[in-house]
Amino acid sequence: MPLTNLTGIARSEGDPRIQSKGPSSLTDADRLARALGWFSIGLGVVELVAPGRIARGLGLEHKEGLIRAFGARELASAVPTLSVDKSAGLAARIGGDVLDLLTLSTALHPGNPKRGNAAVATALVLGVTLLDLVAYAGVTAAHRRGPDAGGRNYSDRSGLPKGIQESRGLARKDFKTPPDYRAEGTVAAALPAPPSS
Repeated sequence: MPLTNLTGIARSEGDPRIQSKGPSSLTDADRLARALGWFSIGLGVVELVAPGRIARGLGLEHKEGLIRAFGARELASAVPTLSVDKSAGLAARIGGDVLDLLTLSTALHPGNPKRGNAAVATALVLGVTLLDLVAYAGVTAAHRRGPDAGGRNYSDRSGLPKGIQESRGLARKDFKTPPDYRAEGTVAAALPAPPSS
């Protein structure tokens, strides 16, 4: 069920209904960042729940605590990656990728019977690192702030399409004073006059 249908739970009778949605403001980089954030959650949970199995599969025995810490780091970086501050989360993910690659490099020595698994894991982490870098560059470019951001410039607009002089007095032209604002119906008119001195 789409989220727009769930919002009907708190809707009062007579409230307007959403008939259709406009185009999404998310860029491709935002969507990639979102996917990487959910990937971080999945990987983080696996590393927290099964660090021994991962360590044995890669030939990294006695590194279960480190793998569990990597899982916590994945979950911590997922939160900003899924929020509006995607660039901070992606930067944390890139830093984590570097740590993962350094750890996996210790499992690539010829004496490791699980060296093949470690090589496959290294290739996968390199691929994810590339995606993290692409997403970081895209998100940073799309959400850049400041005068050099290259966004829309509205400094030449006044908000008055016919100009200032043509717009003067338009609000008063067809304005009708509401009944409760009229002098005879106001609270001020019902109050006694202040004593004269």
